[in-house]
Amino acid sequence: MEQFLSEVEVYAEACGVQPTTVVQRATGASGSAWSKWKSGRGSCSLATADRIRAYIAEHPPLKTQEDAA
Repeated sequence: MEQFLSEVEVYAEACGVQPTTVVQRATGASGSAWSKWKSGRGSCSLATADRIRAYIAEHPPLKTQEDAA
């Protein structure tokens, strides 16, 4: 679970959004889902993790001019 949370955080930072936004866009889940996962009060299903990872793969962060240099 820690690796998954880290993946989402790294992706969110690269996109300039919050991890909750990634979860909402990928699954339609409420923003509170992320805080529950992060605090350990809940966890996502494998199907949900797969949906989020698929979303990340299909929507790579936009490259900036600094990245191209």
